[in-house]
Amino acid sequence: MPSSASASPSSSNRPEDLIHRLTSPSCSSETKLKSLRELKNQIIGNPTKKLLYIKLGAVPSVVSILSSAVSAAASGGGAEVAEVDSLLVQSAAAIGSFACRVDAGVKAVLDAGAFPSLLRLISHRNEKVVDAGARSLRMIYLSKLAPKYDFLQEKNMDFLLTLLNSDNENVTGLGASIITHSCETSIEQKALSDSGALKKLIGLLGGSLNQRDASLESLATIIKDNPEVISKFAGPESGRALSTMTELTKDRYPRTRLLACISLIVIGNASPSYLQGVGIRTKLILILLELLDDPGQVGDEAAFALSNLIAEKEDLQKLAFEANAVVKLCDQLQKGSLQAKRYEGIFLALASLCSKLECCRSKLLSLKALNLISDVLTHDSAEVRAAACICLKSVSRSVKNLSAGHFMNESVILPLVHLLYDNSTFVQVVRAFSGCLILCPLAIPLMNTCCPDKFGRSEVAALGAISNVVVDFRTNKSAFINCGGVKHLVQLSKSMDSTIRLNAVWALRNLMFLVDSRCKEGIFMELTASTLISLICDPKPCVQEQAMALVRNLVDGPTDSFEYVFAEDGIILHAVGRQLQSAVKPEVLIQGMYVLCNVASGNDFHKEAVMYQLFPQEGNTTQPIVAKFLQNDDSRLRTATVWTVLNLTFPTIDGSFERVIKLRNAGVFSQLKNMVNDPCLDVKLRVRMAFGQSMAFGDGLM
Repeated sequence: MPSSASASPSSSNRPEDLIHRLTSPSCSSETKLKSLRELKNQIIGNPTKKLLYIKLGAVPSVVSILSSAVSAAASGGGAEVAEVDSLLVQSAAAIGSFACRVDAGVKAVLDAGAFPSLLRLISHRNEKVVDAGARSLRMIYLSKLAPKYDFLQEKNMDFLLTLLNSDNENVTGLGASIITHSCETSIEQKALSDSGALKKLIGLLGGSLNQRDASLESLATIIKDNPEVISKFAGPESGRALSTMTELTKDRYPRTRLLACISLIVIGNASPSYLQGVGIRTKLILILLELLDDPGQVGDEAAFALSNLIAEKEDLQKLAFEANAVVKLCDQLQKGSLQAKRYEGIFLALASLCSKLECCRSKLLSLKALNLISDVLTHDSAEVRAAACICLKSVSRSVKNLSAGHFMNESVILPLVHLLYDNSTFVQVVRAFSGCLILCPLAIPLMNTCCPDKFGRSEVAALGAISNVVVDFRTNKSAFINCGGVKHLVQLSKSMDSTIRLNAVWALRNLMFLVDSRCKEGIFMELTASTLISLICDPKPCVQEQAMALVRNLVDGPTDSFEYVFAEDGIILHAVGRQLQSAVKPEVLIQGMYVLCNVASGNDFHKEAVMYQLFPQEGNTTQPIVAKFLQNDDSRLRTATVWTVLNLTFPTIDGSFERVIKLRNAGVFSQLKNMVNDPCLDVKLRVRMAFGQSMAFGDGLM
């Protein structure tokens, strides 16, 4: 009976055996060379295998072989030259494979000390060794973990220019990759421009495919947000650089077309004059929409580029809408399960499209895309959940669709509330849920732009979606309240971070908008008077503004709503009054005056309470705030103040006459006379209403 065969230790390709042969001093150079090749073949394109070998400690063994071979090559003695060169090539290639698109691999390679040895290979006499070293270093520089390169040191700049001037395309590609990774400041951009690096990169636009693509990425980095460098790039001293870049948008290779578009977008964002023509802008939109159909990385990145092109630009959003961008993006979503990166880019592009144009929002909703958005609010990827929240925030800026109640349903609300408990996205959730209705003008602060992103874009977007969605013009918002949304918003309003507090209060403000009495009571009981006072007196004026607006919505409606600010001996109303006496930011003062305006629409008790806040100290010789606000440069504050005067002087059975006398003695009516021709039409109309109303007390009082 034949015996079963077994592999000898020297030929086994098990990970443990491979690593042993790489590490063992007794193994020959030939054995190590074969093991390096086998290792490289196993991990190429296989992230799982890479992580396994990293965990088993393979990287330090490979780096040790590289370092020894570098030393042997430098000494020129010992092993055969060809054998040493082969070890250099194979060890560098294995290191590059570990680093390729796996951050854990990059970290392991850098921790093992491979970087200096790889750099030494760039000056090797053997072109194959140079190629292997350059390719490996390029893999490292694809990661954010790669070391930053200091361009401001003269020796470093000289070395970079040596790379860019090389005849080896992998070496020039390495130089371009270093720029793409490390250039971050305008000083570095200028240094690269002045040193000749910019000119060299322009020259590479006419090189091989790899050189063109590497050059386009680097150029986008050097010219980003820098009109001075853009002017040099597009000027006569650079020849036809801008025309060459524009021509590359027609290249046969999709990635080259994408990179050319991205570079032109960077130029247009910083210096719009270079891309003013409707033709070139329409062309960029059409190319990017076409590239969406690419199944790989190009298709993923095309959506991000489209979002960057049209963000905050209503004219470009109109062009994109006319190019059927909403339909094409939604068609991509309809294809079924997509990679996380593709989902993220599409939702960000849709968010940019819908940020300003009602036609885009209506089109998106008509395509039943709201279901697609709500479905991915539970996606495994935090980035996808965040992008969906940002998209929902833009779509919910539609007053028409808020009025129709499209967003206040369980399929949208429940996943958003759940995201409040998700540390990776919760700030973004709250921003999706904020409004303000008072006795006089209507003000609904639907969110568009994001606040500072200290906690990451995903966090800020989720809060943004909630801030808009909960505006909902219907009074019954119990769905959000019943699923615990208010409780968590109140917790976030107590955060030590002002960004979180701001957005949580903004959402609570909008939740209070046009809410019915039962829901209003539930929100107030969860919030409590003490928490509200701390927010009114918050160190950050932006939080003060939203807290005042929340109170403004709280006291909107029938007179029993006013009782909230009179609870606990009127501590909330007193806090509003103190802020009006001391605050500087006009937006805080405006919201505070509208709180008093609403309360002043009540009975004589309410009106007298407002008068006390406006004139807190009898005999005080300083100018009362009501007269001071009537003279303010901000027409919104003047309008709010005149509305308050109107409500205070509305004829009632008791007290009206005394209030008119007190306002007159404070110089209020004298100031109103100076405002009959106010440049603001709203102020002018309210002033005339005030004088018409005052006629009930006789002309002599005015």
